[in-house]
Amino acid sequence: MNDPLLAFAALLTPEGRALLDEVRGTDPAQELAVATRLRREHPAELVSAALGQARLRQRAAAKFGAQDAERMFFTPNGVEQSTRASVATYRARRMADLGVTSVADLCCGIGGDAIALARAGIRVLAVDRDPLTAAVARANTEALELGELIEVREADVAEVDTAPYDAVFVDPARRGGRGRIFDPEAYSPPLSWAVETALKAPHAALKVAPGIPHEAVPDAAEAEWISDGGDVKEAVLWFGTQPGSVRATLLPGPRTLLGRGLPDPAVRSVGRYLYEPDGAVIRAHLVAEVAEDLDGGLIDPTIAYITADEFHVTPYATAYEITDHLPFNVKKLKALLREREVGILTVKKRGSAVEPEELRRKVKPQGPNSATVFMTRVAGAPTMLVGRPARARGFR
Repeated sequence: MNDPLLAFAALLTPEGRALLDEVRGTDPAQELAVATRLRREHPAELVSAALGQARLRQRAAAKFGAQDAERMFFTPNGVEQSTRASVATYRARRMADLGVTSVADLCCGIGGDAIALARAGIRVLAVDRDPLTAAVARANTEALELGELIEVREADVAEVDTAPYDAVFVDPARRGGRGRIFDPEAYSPPLSWAVETALKAPHAALKVAPGIPHEAVPDAAEAEWISDGGDVKEAVLWFGTQPGSVRATLLPGPRTLLGRGLPDPAVRSVGRYLYEPDGAVIRAHLVAEVAEDLDGGLIDPTIAYITADEFHVTPYATAYEITDHLPFNVKKLKALLREREVGILTVKKRGSAVEPEELRRKVKPQGPNSATVFMTRVAGAPTMLVGRPARARGFR
C-alpha cells in the first residue's frame, strides 16, 4: 500500500478506526513493541499508518487541543503548516463580526481554518488541489460533525468561482523543498494572485508570513500581525475593512493595538524600567505607539527596547525593573551575579552577537536568587542591563 491516499482511506474503514482507537496515546518508546503485536492480526501497512496518525495527533494537540486532535486526521505538512486553533478562532470571529456568512477557503489544507469558520456559524467552501489533503479535510469535517456547514472540494483554486461567497480566505503554501519561502511572489499561489482574488470579494483575508515586508502590503489592505502567548504566529492582510491601517493583536484576549502613524520614538537614557514589546507590536512597526503610551523612549535608535522612569500597565510589552547598567564586560557581570547570589539567570539579547548559552556558561550563575540580563546596545555601545520582572498591583 504505497499510495498515501489508499493508506489514508484504509484508516477510515471500521478496521482502521478500531486500530486508531487501540494505538491512541502510544508512547513513542513502545511503538516497535506495539507494532510487532498488532501486525499479527492486521496488515503491516495499516498498523504503520495507524501509528503514524497517532503520532501526528499527539503533535497536533498543541495546536488544536487534545479533544479535537484525538478525533481529527493529519498529514505531516498539515500539522506543521496549519493555523493554531486559537488564531483561527479569533480570525473567524472577526469575519463573523464583519457580517460574513459564507467564505471560500482557498488552499484549505487539512481544514483547520474551515473548522473555525464553521464553528463561528459561517458556511464554508474548502478547496485544496492535493487529493490526500482534501480527503483529510473532508474526514475532519465529518469527524467534528460540521458537514452541514463545510463543503470540501478537490480543485485548483484558480478555477473556483468565488462570486457566490461573502468573503475569500487564502492561505498560500509558504514552504517548498528547501524550507520556508520568504518571497511573497514565490508563495503557491503567488501573493499577487491572492490579492487580485481578494479585491473581487466584499471581504477577504490573506494569511501571510509575519516577516512580510511592509512595502509588500497592498494599499487596499489592512495589515494585522497576530501573536499567541507572546509568539508571533502570522500576519493577515484584510480587504474590505480599513485600507492602509496597521494593527497588532495579542492572544489570548484579544487585545488589539491600532497604528496611529507616529514617528520613531526619541532615544533617551536608560530609566528605571525597560519594556520589551510583544513580537506582534515589533513586526507591525508599532513600537512608537507603545512608547508614547508609556511616556518612554528607545535605548538605541535601532533597538526595540523602550525605557521609562515610571511603571505603567500595558498588555503590549513586558516590563522589567533595571537594577544595574554596565558596559559589556563578562567578568564584571560574573562578579555582580556572584555578589547578588544569582543562580537562575534569564539572558535576553537584541543587537548583540553574544549567545545566551555561551554567556551563561561563562558567568556560572550560582545561588538562590534570580535575575534577567539584557545583552544589547545603548546609544550604540554594547551594554548589559540587569534587572527583574516588574510587578504592580493589578498588573497582569
